[in-house]
Amino acid sequence: MAAAGADRRWVWIVVAAAAALPLLRSVVPDIISDYRLFLMSTMMIAAIAVLGLNLLTGFNGQISLGHGAFYAVGAYTAAILMDKLSLPYWTLLPIVAVVCFVVGFLFGLPALRLEGHYLALATFALALAVPQMLKYRWLEDLTGGVQGIVLLKPEAPFGLPLTEDQWLYYYCLIVTVLLFWAAWNLLRGRSGRAMMAIRDHSMAAGTMGIDTARYKTVTFGISAAYTGIAGALSASAIAFVAPDSFGFFLSISLLIGLVVGGVASLPGSIIGGIFTVLVQNSAQALSNFVKNDIGLPYDLSPYSVYGILLLVLMYVMPTGIAGGVVMAWRRLRR
Repeated sequence: MAAAGADRRWVWIVVAAAAALPLLRSVVPDIISDYRLFLMSTMMIAAIAVLGLNLLTGFNGQISLGHGAFYAVGAYTAAILMDKLSLPYWTLLPIVAVVCFVVGFLFGLPALRLEGHYLALATFALALAVPQMLKYRWLEDLTGGVQGIVLLKPEAPFGLPLTEDQWLYYYCLIVTVLLFWAAWNLLRGRSGRAMMAIRDHSMAAGTMGIDTARYKTVTFGISAAYTGIAGALSASAIAFVAPDSFGFFLSISLLIGLVVGGVASLPGSIIGGIFTVLVQNSAQALSNFVKNDIGLPYDLSPYSVYGILLLVLMYVMPTGIAGGVVMAWRRLRR
């Protein structure tokens, strides 16, 4: 009990430090710039998306290569509601969560007949199909077709003296804390134990009276809802959605973030979100360093950077960064 209390205390210390970070902008404007705040907002959005995949794959054992599709559904649902119905951004998350939950639940029903790599291939097909469907000419009036939809970034409410990027940071921080808190409560309860029992041994869980079909489909829906909320936040943050932004590489990057951060670990989801954004934003800088400073005639794409880092981390930390940190801490304590 004392250890759990200490862990919660550290969590609230980290959240308080994150909340105070934008206030330091006037003190160190070069370090806490609007661009860096925007970058941290995208990290929190990626962490929510990785958490959604983690609930399905890490805690329930269902492999998905298509969570970029749910991310796209959430982003386009929010964009269409803001663009066509002029709904305020802060009313969208519950609607997006319900829509993506229904989509994930309905996809999870036929997926009950699939396991392992067959389920992975089905979700892979979903990731490939959704961006093409968004370009379909019959949906062009809603989705904007290839051109996408241009939006406005959210402004601070109640006349708060905050820039758009500062308010976006606080908005994403509030949503991230609430969603991780909800996931923590879900996993430590009866439903969470049932999810993990299905992951560890589905047949034994069914023998013990757990309704495996219901838990699998509901977990698919919850996972899709989390990832869809991340997509809705991304639409507000970037103020633009287009089909090509939700290609198959998005699904792969979420899966890599999950593996690198730590499967079946809530802190690992945060680490995975940070890793995903950092690699995407530093791939070009690393490519220039390799080509100009080291002298190798290569241009590193994000795919190459992902592959190299994944190989290194899987060799050094096979349980992910979160698992590696825990193991190192235990060794130091001994």
